[in-house]
Amino acid sequence: MTLVLILAALVVVLDQITKSVALAHLIPGHPLVLTETWLSLTLVMNPGLAFGLLGTIAPAWRWVVAALSIVALLVLARVALRVLPTGGVLGVVAVGLIFGGAVGNLIDRARFGAVVDFVDVHWRSWHWPAFNVADSAISVGVALLALRLLRERPVQSQ
Repeated sequence: MTLVLILAALVVVLDQITKSVALAHLIPGHPLVLTETWLSLTLVMNPGLAFGLLGTIAPAWRWVVAALSIVALLVLARVALRVLPTGGVLGVVAVGLIFGGAVGNLIDRARFGAVVDFVDVHWRSWHWPAFNVADSAISVGVALLALRLLRERPVQSQ
């Protein structure tokens, strides 16, 4: 459990540092082009859930989004209790990444009422929804957790 908390703390620190830099140096909605063909840094405040879901709800209802984030953390804690005892290193890393990412984005919701996103991956006129370090940690953690679950062999009865 200690490794999970250390990894989660590292994700939160890296996430909050990168968001502070983005807030200090990027102008909302104006891309800083890193590569012409596929990558820019564009500051976006996302009041919704992942990929902007529920992003257009009225500000008075944003507490619902924050409540859903807290519920997701509680569900993650329950999953962690089931995964960690038998999950090995892969399970520990997966849970640490997911938990750290979720906390990083929850800090933004508490501070700004929205999540700070700034990584803009695109190809021609198609843009993936902007994301941040916390979102990346969550995505990698979920992929690792899925791999771990796929590698599990079902117990065979005799």
